[in-house]
Amino acid sequence: MRLVGAVLAAVLGASLVGCSSTGGKRAEDRAKAEAAGRPAVSTPRWTFAMVTHAGDGDTFWDIVQKGAKEAAAKDNINFVYAHDDQAQQQAQFVQNAIDQKVDGLIVSLAKPDALKDVLAKAVKAGIPVVTVNSGSAKSAEYGALTHIGQDEEIAGEAVGTELGKRGRKKAVCVLHEQGNVGHEQRCAGAKKTFGESGGTMENLYVEGTNMPSVQSALQAKLQADPSVDAIVTLGAPFAPTAVKAKEAAGSKAEVDTFDLNASVARDLKSGALGFAVDQQPYLQGYEAVDLLWLYRYNADVLGGGRPVLTGPQIVTGAEAATLEKFINRGSR
Repeated sequence: MRLVGAVLAAVLGASLVGCSSTGGKRAEDRAKAEAAGRPAVSTPRWTFAMVTHAGDGDTFWDIVQKGAKEAAAKDNINFVYAHDDQAQQQAQFVQNAIDQKVDGLIVSLAKPDALKDVLAKAVKAGIPVVTVNSGSAKSAEYGALTHIGQDEEIAGEAVGTELGKRGRKKAVCVLHEQGNVGHEQRCAGAKKTFGESGGTMENLYVEGTNMPSVQSALQAKLQADPSVDAIVTLGAPFAPTAVKAKEAAGSKAEVDTFDLNASVARDLKSGALGFAVDQQPYLQGYEAVDLLWLYRYNADVLGGGRPVLTGPQIVTGAEAATLEKFINRGSR
């Protein structure tokens, strides 16, 4: 990941300047520009950096990136990206962006305490900050213009409610990244509303970087406790592994998950999965870039001090069939 940081520092230096334009034909010109693959605006070529706690190769973050890059192309933005699952390295990438005097900064706050000081430096330097995906509770405190994503506790509550509607009684929430506040909030929210319907839920901590270990740990849990009738995974890549663990254990538990990808869509349609929670990652990346552009161009801010929510949406097999063409093109 240090190579990514070096690339970030190298790329951040470039900027081109244009001029603003107005006129009655703006909408028509915008459409023509997008169709031709050109920026839809003629504002200055600002540089926006995005630094997140996960990235390349993760199906969720690939979609976030796709949304951000497409908004950047539309808005004439020089977009640079870096990620690392280690919070201190993430903070270093943010410092690199500050040193290069970027025009806007997008950051996820999975482990917010590690980023508090460096974000204070960004704000002091006059760099507008938007937070995405994780850390909504700390976003305003750390000086961000707004937070874009789903409220993780509310999303968890939606899961707990859905489990209750489905008549489930005992669930396991699979936490694959210790210390991730958003993941903890999801499980806490689910436990709260599931409990209101008479269900019980416990957390199962696994090593998310080792899928065979994830499968083994979950399989052992299901064999030890046959009364578990629901498994909740916190990311789409973990859903198929949970299905394998369930089958190997001879369990009849329903597997449900946060987030969508092509595999989850297929498994929802086939019935291998019960439901998924969509938080629209494409929209998180797209709106983060677009809102920074709007702030630079027109001092616009959305949310009124509250997060701009992109989820949750409960997706079942029927909805997955409707969304499948968007999932397959990598935007849902």
